[in-house]
Amino acid sequence: MNDASSPAADTLPPVLDVWCELQCPDCRAALDDLRALRERYGDRLEIRLRHFPLEKHKHAYAAAQAAEEAIEQGQGWAYVEAVLGRTGELAKQGEKLLVKVAGELGLDAEELDTALIDGRHLLIVDADQAEGKAIGVTGTPTYVIGGERLDGGKSQEGLRARIEEIADRLLAAE
Repeated sequence: MNDASSPAADTLPPVLDVWCELQCPDCRAALDDLRALRERYGDRLEIRLRHFPLEKHKHAYAAAQAAEEAIEQGQGWAYVEAVLGRTGELAKQGEKLLVKVAGELGLDAEELDTALIDGRHLLIVDADQAEGKAIGVTGTPTYVIGGERLDGGKSQEGLRARIEEIADRLLAAE
C-alpha cells in the first residue's frame, strides 16, 4: 500500500471508468470516442472497462465474461472493440460469436470457451454490476471520471469534450 508521499502515488494516472455492455448499440456508437481518448491520453489516463450487462440483451452477460478472459489473455480492448462492432451478430449467434472473435484475434478460443463454461469471471462481472447500481448507473455507456458520472445512454453528444475537460483538469492538478 502506498502512502500519499510515496513516488508511486504521484504517478497514478486519473481513471475513467466506462460502464459498458457489449451487446449495446449505444456502446458501439461510443467506440470512436473511446479510441480518440485512448489515442489522446495514452498512459496518462487509465480507461477501465466496467461491466453492466442489461437484462434486455440475452448475450451481454456472457460477453462480459468473455471480455474478462480476453483481458487475461492480453487483448481486452481489441476484443471489446471487435465484439461491439458486431452487436447484431452477437444477438443472433451468442456465445458462438464470442468464441469465433477470440479465434480471429489469435486468442486461445478454447480457453475462452472454457471460461464461459466454468464461470471463472462471474465474480468480476457481478461486482462491476453491483458497484454500477450502487453509484446510480442505469444504462450504458456511463462514464465516471473525477467523481463525476456522465450518462452516454441517451446521447454521446458533448461527452468526449466533457471527459477531456475533466481529464485535463485532473492531469494539470498532478
